[in-house]
Amino acid sequence: MDYFTRRKFHAPKLLNFTFAAIFGLVLNSFSAQTYPTFHEDIAPIIYNNCTECHRQGGLGPMPLVTYNDVFVYGEFIEMVTSTGFMPPWIPDHNYSHFRGERVLSDSLKLVLSDWVTGGKQEGNPAANPGVPIFTNESVLGVPDIALTMSEPWVQAGNMADQYQIFLIPTGVNTTTYVRAIEVITGNSAIAHHSIIGYSSDPVVIAEALAMDAATPEPGYVGFGGFGVALEDNLFGVWVPGSPPTEFPDGIGKLMEPGSYLFLQMHYGPTPVEEVDLTTINIFTADIPVSRVVDVYTLSPINFPEPFIIPADQITSFHATFDIPSDISLVSITPHMHLLGKSWLVYATSADNLDTIPLISIPQWDFHWQGMFTFPSLLKIPAGYTLHAIGEYDNTTSNLDNPFSPPQSMTWGEFTTQEMFIVFAQFVLYQPGDENLTFGGNGGNNACDPAALQAAYDSGYADGIASVVCPEPCPGDINMDGFLTAIDLLGFLSIFGSFCP
Repeated sequence: MDYFTRRKFHAPKLLNFTFAAIFGLVLNSFSAQTYPTFHEDIAPIIYNNCTECHRQGGLGPMPLVTYNDVFVYGEFIEMVTSTGFMPPWIPDHNYSHFRGERVLSDSLKLVLSDWVTGGKQEGNPAANPGVPIFTNESVLGVPDIALTMSEPWVQAGNMADQYQIFLIPTGVNTTTYVRAIEVITGNSAIAHHSIIGYSSDPVVIAEALAMDAATPEPGYVGFGGFGVALEDNLFGVWVPGSPPTEFPDGIGKLMEPGSYLFLQMHYGPTPVEEVDLTTINIFTADIPVSRVVDVYTLSPINFPEPFIIPADQITSFHATFDIPSDISLVSITPHMHLLGKSWLVYATSADNLDTIPLISIPQWDFHWQGMFTFPSLLKIPAGYTLHAIGEYDNTTSNLDNPFSPPQSMTWGEFTTQEMFIVFAQFVLYQPGDENLTFGGNGGNNACDPAALQAAYDSGYADGIASVVCPEPCPGDINMDGFLTAIDLLGFLSIFGSFCP
């Protein structure tokens, strides 16, 4: 019996009673208040939203595994969850939704708050669901190609963040289509997030290799970008707890002979020396890729004024881009540096009567940026305009401001410079794209049978008589492609409700 059911169980029925009896029952109901307990109510929330980082060897500053761990930090956990500071998820989930959202519902926040109010009771250890086992093993199976850093990175124990870019040759001999990308970090104690770029341009690769060779340690420093002009700045992205990057059938990335992946690793501060050796797992497409993911980029060339952020001011810029043909958006990735304050990205029709919300980030946090993938392909019709509004705080109120006192700032890749970029990954629209979702079935994702059959009939594969799409996973309540306790809690939160 879950916490909310137990609360309802103690509510008195007020039928056919005298006033005195009713009053007595009300008093009894207060005295019989049922509070959550750790093992039955709190542990599932903590294990599914906190423990992956907050454990021995994890990125978080303190372990949240045992009753004693969570008891000590109970009030702190209540504060950071009630304010939305944790779990870390910077998009406004009331504006738009993305795959792998890390957001606590109001009901789960209430459970945590009631647990603290009720004295942080332990409850019955037999009711504990069991501490999850976190490994660095693939969740997609054996990769077709495993690309590992050429040598380990040693992170100094100096409590400083490090942004390092490692060049990894793909080693492919022919054009290779990719349906999924998975990052397997070598040390979860320091791996904060990673961004993967791609290039097959020999000139660009030579320039990057020269920067690598200029320093004794592996790779080269890259804070805001990759330091060179890549063909694909968002080949893949990883943050703790995020699912692998997967594409629906017929859609994917490509790797050409002689190409390289550019792995930008953000290593968090550590008081002791740590070592990392990260691997990128590549899963090639079983169904031929007919649409390669492309990207529109909104930057300062998309607004009229110069990109200058004056000192002691809050400044905003509004970029626009007209969509020339029907597209299906895959993901949206805003990027700015330490002066960043907020983002709002949306699309409007030519007559401004229709607005498609894409992403709102009310409080930008550079350290928790990411590539935000829509649950399914999102159509943006031709003639619509993409809007991106980025706001910057170059005042002393911004505790991340790299200058004190503030100084005027403009474009650049370093911490003392700023950026305004929105990457919008897309493919050209095809009928049925709205039904194509991301991940969860090892490449056999939800699909439109007629559209997929048409692709086969067009010559992508021979001898296929009919196409049957797989059944969607019925228990995946939050549609992130995985069955977890979060789905179970989501079901329990609505259990007993009337269906409309």
